[in-house]
Amino acid sequence: MPDGSHTDRPGRSVVVQGFTNSLLDPAAPMLGPLEDGGTIIANTAPGCWGPMITPRLRGGHEVTQPVYVDGAEPGDAVIIRIRDITVTSSATASGHDSSPEGFCLGDPYVAARCPTCDTVWPETHVEGIGANAVVCDVCGNPVTPFAIVHGYTVTFDDSGAVGITLPADAAERIARDADHYAALPDASRQHSILNYAPSDMPGAIVRMRPFLGQLGTCPSMPMPDSHNAGDFGAFLVGAPHDYALTAEQLAEHKTDGHMDIDAVRAGAILVAPVKVRGAGVYMGDMHAAQGDGEIAGHTMDVSGSVTLQVSVKKGWPIDGPVLFPRLDDLPPLARPFSAEERAKAGRLAAQWGVARLEETAPISVIGTAANLNDAITNGLERAATLLGMTVAEVRNRATINGAIEIGRAPGVIQVTFLAPLSALDAVGLGDVARGHYGV
Repeated sequence: MPDGSHTDRPGRSVVVQGFTNSLLDPAAPMLGPLEDGGTIIANTAPGCWGPMITPRLRGGHEVTQPVYVDGAEPGDAVIIRIRDITVTSSATASGHDSSPEGFCLGDPYVAARCPTCDTVWPETHVEGIGANAVVCDVCGNPVTPFAIVHGYTVTFDDSGAVGITLPADAAERIARDADHYAALPDASRQHSILNYAPSDMPGAIVRMRPFLGQLGTCPSMPMPDSHNAGDFGAFLVGAPHDYALTAEQLAEHKTDGHMDIDAVRAGAILVAPVKVRGAGVYMGDMHAAQGDGEIAGHTMDVSGSVTLQVSVKKGWPIDGPVLFPRLDDLPPLARPFSAEERAKAGRLAAQWGVARLEETAPISVIGTAANLNDAITNGLERAATLLGMTVAEVRNRATINGAIEIGRAPGVIQVTFLAPLSALDAVGLGDVARGHYGV
């Protein structure tokens, strides 16, 4: 496995079947190496609820082992083309959560604790079904760092188009064979949330629109996977557990791989910062669907298969991710102008003496912070720095030719707008935009 001094010949593809212990550690071995332009094929595990009720997992999610990309060095970026995302679970469960007192050391995602025997990160097992089914191996008492306040079990049709939420008897039937219905990968170490059998809103119909809640590159110091972002990462600042960071360390080392942006789906292109040698491309937290904001705190976490194509962009030290969404995921005002629209604008330009009209293409810059207001500021500043504009100009362009979209409350957003192709060309992204949108 690559360790920063490997001599293995890069492969054209890497198949990923292993997972981290929810901790992204730049010193840990990576898979690969993958050649520049090569393909990653991965089988991912559910992200939120399963790991959240599995205390031995220390980051709140269960993401794939990072992949070493040949030639990627700190200060570069990687261009990740999402070729395919396919759900393999036939059912999942989710809901709005609470964190019962006493079951963690400061943060239930990172440092779950058994309050009976005072073991932090205890090994646990499943006995029966329901909200107290996960019990401590040491003392035999239930360990519930999270509880479902209002939840549901949902099953999906064979076409991968729709699902329905289930009544209690059906949810309990699925719970008795939870790992099968969740399609947990063989290497997964989580307890499936299907064991809880929540059934508070049966009979709802849902659409399936799968995407990756986690996709990015390894941070440059050890960090719990779900906290590799400005909002969740804020909980690490001054924390009472082993993974505490300062605010300065968080800002320097995170890569914002945990976005929960529903446009990170098949057909999109993500440009991610490289902060460690080899980049360490990882993924996980696949969702069957989610409305903007993930306002319940969680959505329908599923297992799935993913195919990515990864290439290196040398000498491009971005601070956070840049996204080129699918055309149908763009806000209406950020979509490329049609030939008819450009013709009308041309006639108007001739009438008013405008010598040249801008040529533009969409871009979406990710911003993260402890709250949405600060995340918007972060996204605006990143976009301005990237494209050589003032923040005021980015504000104007996002207002008349784009939108601010919420990835996740409390603090992940997208600044999406039509940017001048001249500005995109200046930073080497013009060809990516032209090829993706046909402009």
